[in-house]
Amino acid sequence: MVRTSPGNAGAEPGASGVAAGGWWAVGGRGILAPIILDISRTGYGYSHIVSAPGEQVFVAGQYGSDEHGHVVSDDFADQVERAFANLLTALDAVGLGPSDVVRIGTYIVGHDQRKLEILLERLHATWGTELPAQTLIGVAALALPDMLFEIDAVAVRTP
Repeated sequence: MVRTSPGNAGAEPGASGVAAGGWWAVGGRGILAPIILDISRTGYGYSHIVSAPGEQVFVAGQYGSDEHGHVVSDDFADQVERAFANLLTALDAVGLGPSDVVRIGTYIVGHDQRKLEILLERLHATWGTELPAQTLIGVAALALPDMLFEIDAVAVRTP
């Protein structure tokens, strides 16, 4: 049972419609958004709340690196593509995929609108319209001097 506030105690994951307490439930993973927000679009690339029963799996920050840990390019879009590929490889290694991800953290050096648009394109290519919860943080630098982007994730292995 999804419980995001005392008023929606009856909302089941996967249910669609307005739950008591002013929350709108959509999708099979229990993605919820307050009805005061326009959930017909996820313009900034995230869902407000995601709830899922099961074992949590934490994926550390993935960046645009090759198999030796070297940054593959100084191009932001290339780094985003490779970081997502590395995230999907890590998930696959434990028998999970993008649909199991309930939360991501994204970190962008020198965040701006152009970089946000590149990230949004990759988010929607990976998750379509049912995006995980996300926090995007603009940063001055990441762990290595050439890193421009990093993504971490929390996935859920359902029973």
